[in-house]
Amino acid sequence: MLQVKKLNWAWLIVFLIMLGASIVGCLVTPKEGIFDLTNSHLFANVAWMITATIFVLMMTPGLSFFYGGMVRVKNVISTMLQSFIVMGVVSVIWVIFGFSLAFGQDVAHIFGNPGTFFMFDNVGVTNVTDAENEWTQIGIATTTIPLALFALFQMKFAIITPSLITGSFAERVHFAGYLLFMVLWTIIVYCPLAHCTWHPDGLFGMMHVHDYAGGIVVHAASGIAALAGAIFLGKRTERHQSRPANVPFVLLGAALLWLGWFGFNGGSSLAADGIAISAFLNTNTAAATAMVVWIAMDGLRGHKPSAMGAAIGAVVGLVAITPMAGWVSVGQSVCIAFIITICCNLACSWKGYGHMLDDALDVFPTHGLGGIIGTVLTGIFAYDFFASQDTEMISRNEFFWNHVLVLLMVFVYTFVVSYGLYWLTDKIIPMRVSRSSEEIGLDRSQHDEIYGGETGLAEDSMSLEDWYRKME
Repeated sequence: MLQVKKLNWAWLIVFLIMLGASIVGCLVTPKEGIFDLTNSHLFANVAWMITATIFVLMMTPGLSFFYGGMVRVKNVISTMLQSFIVMGVVSVIWVIFGFSLAFGQDVAHIFGNPGTFFMFDNVGVTNVTDAENEWTQIGIATTTIPLALFALFQMKFAIITPSLITGSFAERVHFAGYLLFMVLWTIIVYCPLAHCTWHPDGLFGMMHVHDYAGGIVVHAASGIAALAGAIFLGKRTERHQSRPANVPFVLLGAALLWLGWFGFNGGSSLAADGIAISAFLNTNTAAATAMVVWIAMDGLRGHKPSAMGAAIGAVVGLVAITPMAGWVSVGQSVCIAFIITICCNLACSWKGYGHMLDDALDVFPTHGLGGIIGTVLTGIFAYDFFASQDTEMISRNEFFWNHVLVLLMVFVYTFVVSYGLYWLTDKIIPMRVSRSSEEIGLDRSQHDEIYGGETGLAEDSMSLEDWYRKME
């Protein structure tokens, strides 16, 4: 007799939502000639921004390798999928109303009207600053690229940001609960922060607080949410026995992130110009500096140079320069990377942090702290760039303290709302897997898949705690 499996209502709801979106999408009539590219664009800018957008999307698979190699063998697939699946979920949200929520017509300087670009309506190759529709303006710097291209570029930022959070609660989160949390977090935390920071009428921009490519919106926000998640979900049951499954995966992931970051920072100029080249140069310099400094810091503690240390150091350098990549000199990028790498390295090796909570892959001490300190340094190093363009700009002291004030606002808002979303999600779908599911591994318990069989791939590897916190 054929056995009928029990209907999973959660996935039925997901299916019905997608069905509804597909029907509504058919009812949205595109404006005639919306993709007729005119000569009002600079085609060099268009070509560069298409390339940069591809680079930024590549960062998310890179992150999945970076995180996937760090966890235990029984959780590799689950950890990688948590990053990979966001490319699908957030892309759909962004097209339906996420882009509008972040960059639509301003509402109270905090978020955009979700109906402005609903279903990407009127999102084509018209310039962002269309003279006939002034309310669609997103920024004077985007006048030479199509609105659709700007929307796609920003979509990749929206994808990578929630993916970063996953490292904090690796090896213990329920997949369905995680998906619900990511949807809510993208809508309630990411989109408003993007609007406040990057929309011309956004609150932070009006305070002369600048974020070149995501020090606040991407790294500080994801790091703070990761901290809240580590606190809410609690510690893993076998955390001290963890071993990285595949260190070459970590190196591969770091290499893909490094390459993708050229689009992340270089593309944030929104043009093929001198600022993009400066950001490109500073990005590489900061990553290289941080990698060397991280290895040196480990060596000062008596440890041998490690592949894990080199990979983590390079990523920390990329995080460090992100808030101001196009606005500082190459010499300053070395100094910035040096300062932030030391801070992040000390934070990762601080035993008290690891004893208090289980931020599995140290997302807050690297991405969160790197984004926070980077934004503070933006308030110091970026002033001259903006003051040279606006002689009536606010004073240097006010410029700096406004950056600090905004960071405090972002920390409180992101932490409180993220913790609340973890709580709400847990009431709907339990976020923490059962002890037995955690013991057999999330690959089997959540996805019925196995990585590498029972090969003991990482039996002889140093523990992840030793790599990260140097527990000597």
